[in-house]
Parts: sequence; structure tokens; C-alpha cells
Amino acid sequence: MVNTVACGIDVVQGKEFLPLHGQRIGLVTNHTGLNREGKATADLLRQAPGVQLLTLFSPEHGIRGALDEKVPDGIDPATGLPVFSLYGERTKPTKAQLDGLNALVFDIQDIGTRFYTYISTLGNVMESAAENHLDVIVLDRPNPIGGTEIEGGIADSDSLSFTAYHPLPIRHGMTTGELAQLFKAERNLKLNLEVVKVEGWKRTEMWDATNLTWVNPSPNMRSLTQALLYPGIGLLETTNLSVGRGTDTPFEIIGAPWMDGRRLASELNDRELPGVRFVPVRFKPHASVFAGEVCYGIQILITVRHRFVPVYTGLTIAETLLRLFPKAWQTERYNALLANKAAYQALLAGATAEAILKNWQKDTATFSKRRRPHLLYG
Repeated sequence: MVNTVACGIDVVQGKEFLPLHGQRIGLVTNHTGLNREGKATADLLRQAPGVQLLTLFSPEHGIRGALDEKVPDGIDPATGLPVFSLYGERTKPTKAQLDGLNALVFDIQDIGTRFYTYISTLGNVMESAAENHLDVIVLDRPNPIGGTEIEGGIADSDSLSFTAYHPLPIRHGMTTGELAQLFKAERNLKLNLEVVKVEGWKRTEMWDATNLTWVNPSPNMRSLTQALLYPGIGLLETTNLSVGRGTDTPFEIIGAPWMDGRRLASELNDRELPGVRFVPVRFKPHASVFAGEVCYGIQILITVRHRFVPVYTGLTIAETLLRLFPKAWQTERYNALLANKAAYQALLAGATAEAILKNWQKDTATFSKRRRPHLLYG
């Protein structure tokens, strides 16, 4: 049986855009803002009767999702509208850029990990809207790695940044619409917020249950497998490791010229982590860390998806790297994305991944209660 999931833009389109009638809109979007037929939300709103789309805002990677550096302002060739970057000189809209608007619409596909910056852009946009008395309308989309599992410690309040906008666990199990509701409540944002819900999605489902077309949310996020690995493997990329950027399989492999991949794979396989195995590999990234250098490392193979625990797996890799290669692996920036000093210090002191996860149980239970009033899907 084919599932028919309708994202927020499909729902609005099905209502002939009536929820947006009379609005002077700024649209926060990128190449993932598409309806089921692959038509861009920007194009649909530009042509929608009764809707005035006046301005576009782009997140990290740009309006077309092709950039891996700071994003400049520009003109969108498809609509002719000005595009203001929210990943460059500024990360939130200015008062001047919002002049003449009465609503901001957000339509971007997230991947369910705290340090993936699209949700930081969402939060910053909501702050600007509150400061400038604009409504916010979120065209919601499914969480591709599911909406039930919560993993990882809460980001420390003094470690909040563009990769940790709010005190969330690493894997929060929420959609952008649900997060918008949580941000509004917990940051006491004075604004009118409307979430146009996804139809036909259950929070137990991952992307492959939706029958929606996969569009790479960013240049190095190319599959559901990589999205599921990202909460654990992404933590490693602030250290002196390649996480596969500049290869065909980012986040499915890690390595470095100094690493013994066979030894690491053997140690990790001996741990019998749920739903995953490790294979020694050799690769040469053409970009990013160790570009042009031969790296030795491991490929991470998800064998039983419903058993796989990404953050636990990533922490176990970190624990093993520290034990096997204490002089070669540089851990100084590992906490940049972990954003949890207690866990970071415990790891450096020799704590196991199991011990760190046990210490996080209170955090995940607390967050489960915090998020409950804002959940929109069963």
C-alpha cells in the first residue's frame, strides 16, 4: 500500500492558498521547499492568487542548496525576487529586510539533529518576527529519522550557538513545526504562530514510509542512511578526522592518515553494538579534511535499522578512538557539537559510552515531558 503524505505546502495548495490570502510574505526556504510534484514553494506562492510574495530568505547552503560556504545576498532567477542570506554576515532578518511584510513563511526540510542549522534559522526568524510584529507560518514536513526517539544530553545553556540554538538533545524527534511551538513557548516569543500540519504522517515513520521524493537537504546529506548516521558521526567532524566529506559516502565512513582502520573496526565489532557493523576501508577525500590524502578508517553499516542507536554508536566510536589513538586523535573541539561539558569531561576521563548514556537518562526524560505539549502527530 502506497502512503500519501502531504507536506504543509501541499495542504496549503489543496486549500487554494486561502490560509495565506491577503498576506505580504517573506519566504524562508531553499531547494527542499517543494510540493509533491517537485514544484518550488517560492514559485507556487509567487503565482498564488491573493498572496503577495515579496522577499526570499535563504539558510545555510543557499536558496538552491549548492553552497558549502557563506551565502551571499542575491536575486532569485526563477522569481526575480531579492534573496537575503541568513548564513553569512547575518543569521537573522533585519528590520529593513522585513519592511512591508506582515508574515514570514518557513518551508525547509530538516533532518532531526540539533546541530543541523536549519532549525537555528527557524529560531532566529521567529525572534525577528516577534521583534517586528510579524506572523510566522511554518509549512511543516516529516522528521526523516522519525519522531519517537530522543538521544543525547541537553545542550548546556552556556554552549548555545548557531549549531545549538536551544537546549535540545542531539536527536530531538520533532518536526520543524513542533520545534517552532516549543521555541515560542520556552523563549516566550510574542508572535502569532501557525503550523500547517503534515497530513498522513505518523511520528513512528521514517522518510522511506512517506513515499516522498528524497531531495538532498545539503550537499553532503545524500540519503536517509546518512541522515540516520549523522547524530552520532556528525559529532566527530570538528576533530582531526574525515567524516567522508569529499567522497561519495559522507557520514558513512570516517578515517585519517594516522588511523589503523582494521584495529578500530575489530574493536568496535567486538562491542556488538545494536544494529550496526564496521568494515575497514581506505579512501582519499577530494575536499574538506585531509583532501587529497589517503585515509584509513571504517565504514559504518546499519544492519538492523530499528535497533540502531546513532548517538550511542558515535559516542562508542569516540571512546574507542580515545583509547586506541590517544596521542593522534585531537579531541579539543569534540564538545563543539556535543555542547555538553559534563559528558565531554567524562569521555576524556575514560567513561564508557554506556556510562555517559546512563547519565543522560534524566535529560531525555525531562525533555520528553518538555516537548509533549508541542507534539502535533500521533
